Amino acid sequence: MKKAIVLALAVLVSVPLAFSAIVTNSNQSIQYYRMLARNASTDIDAVFYNPAGLVKLADGFHLSIQNQSIWQDKTVTNGFPFLNTDTYKGTTRVPVFPDIYAVYKTGKLALSFGFGPNAGGGTAKFNTGLPDLEIPFAEAMLPLDLIGAGVNHYSMAMQFEGKSVYYGFQVNASYAFTDWLAGSVGLRYISAKNTYTGSITNISYDFFGGPLQSAYNLFTAYGMPSWAALFVDRHVDVTQSGTGFTPILGIHLSPVEGLNIGLHYEFKTPLTLTNAVTQDNLGLFIDGATSHADIPAILGVGASYAIIPQLRAHASYTLYFDKNANWDGRETLVNSNSYDLAFGLEFDVLPEVTLSAGYMSSPMDLQPTFQSAMSFNLGANTVGFGAQLRIIPKLTIDLGALIATYKDAQQTLGYGIFGSASENYHETTWGFGIGFGYHFD
Repeated sequence: MKKAIVLALAVLVSVPLAFSAIVTNSNQSIQYYRMLARNASTDIDAVFYNPAGLVKLADGFHLSIQNQSIWQDKTVTNGFPFLNTDTYKGTTRVPVFPDIYAVYKTGKLALSFGFGPNAGGGTAKFNTGLPDLEIPFAEAMLPLDLIGAGVNHYSMAMQFEGKSVYYGFQVNASYAFTDWLAGSVGLRYISAKNTYTGSITNISYDFFGGPLQSAYNLFTAYGMPSWAALFVDRHVDVTQSGTGFTPILGIHLSPVEGLNIGLHYEFKTPLTLTNAVTQDNLGLFIDGATSHADIPAILGVGASYAIIPQLRAHASYTLYFDKNANWDGRETLVNSNSYDLAFGLEFDVLPEVTLSAGYMSSPMDLQPTFQSAMSFNLGANTVGFGAQLRIIPKLTIDLGALIATYKDAQQTLGYGIFGSASENYHETTWGFGIGFGYHFD
């Protein structure tokens, strides 16, 4: 029983909000929301997607402040026959997901700064628990029956809340070597923090066919402390934190009029998280112990082309080197590295108004045992759309929305003498956002 609870709680600290990658949040601008393919960007969000492309900005100081609001629903169904329900739902609501970009461009040189939640960024709530946590107590009905307690039903109160955010602070220096070739170097500082709180209380059974009553109280009254200890209320309050650095290199090519090609490479971010235990009467975490949670290296390649001056096509490919990260062995369950393949169009319907839309495919190739009820990653198809408004001189307003639909996953889990059962994972994510940019001469 305890082993199963340990396994379930150990993965709750990971609450990624990525629309695609296993760890990294690729949604780092409203321009991304409205067209999805940004690896050849020459706008201010190139600070994140294509730092070398910043040399294409006009001279002066550029500032952008953006915010996303994100909703994510996760559903787990488990066919274990003795559960009170087979469906468990988790929700993540993120009303504030900010990005800030600043660029100073003069001549051939551009210096830039970026801030945003590079991973995590949300709070996941499981108000009715999850099967990983509940099944051990459903299984306990058998041994209770064998000692003559005559139980057929159980109940308990469970709730868990996991929070995860990896804030990134990035600086870049970009330089135009020629009219068609530019390069960049950058560094991102990551400040990571995972927290979770939870409780399992009032574990009750219908002893001897009567009404439900506390198992802890009954075994205590019968002078059976070892049995009572199995059903004591459990409370957990744990924080994990760590810091890391990500070197970033970029190249931008513009070989012919209207064509932009961007490449950037983010080195792996070695990240070690350290436990700070406020409360844990399960003995699951050791205060001060560490675990590995690397952010994988990333290769981004993109191109944009002006078909006509008012119509531009964009394509992006982003590869995440998941298999080379250190996730304390979980990376061995990755069959092949994940990637995003995105296409977008934008059209200037008026000099002051640009409309855009995009599509992105993000396959996942993971072994079934990579997934768990509290932490699963699914392949996604994402569509985005939006607009940019330039009604006031030097001020741009970006509006965007997107929705990601995922390919369900499942696995068959074994439960010893209770046989096996199928567990299924389903997820949807959607969001919208607004960004304001201003160019100071």
